[in-house]
Amino acid sequence: EVQVVESGGGSVQAGGSLRLSCVSSGYTVCMGWFRQAPGKEREAVAGAMGDDHTAYADSVKGRFTISKDDASDTLHLQMNSLKPEDTAMYYCAASYGCSTSDLLQEEKYRYWGQGIQVTVSS
Repeated sequence: EVQVVESGGGSVQAGGSLRLSCVSSGYTVCMGWFRQAPGKEREAVAGAMGDDHTAYADSVKGRFTISKDDASDTLHLQMNSLKPEDTAMYYCAASYGCSTSDLLQEEKYRYWGQGIQVTVSS
């Protein structure tokens, strides 16, 4: 069973930056970040496949950057210009049976991390 482990996160003031990282214990093709705020459904943030295929939710475009290192099955999410509405539990997900059109599709991801909290204060 593939294990997915997140790191990073924490608390920051609005306008600040945080970097999330995620490592998979097994081979993956797609990796992505999803988030869930209290009282809301989980939503896609960003996904990556290979070195040059990425996708972003409209709410984070221009502020967040996702990068995937295939050699180490590691995923990073650089979050800049953070807003209070970015506050959520962030989950890393991974899968090996996916395509570029699946990057923001929650149901396409097979392996999930436990989540890591990101809190942005105003």
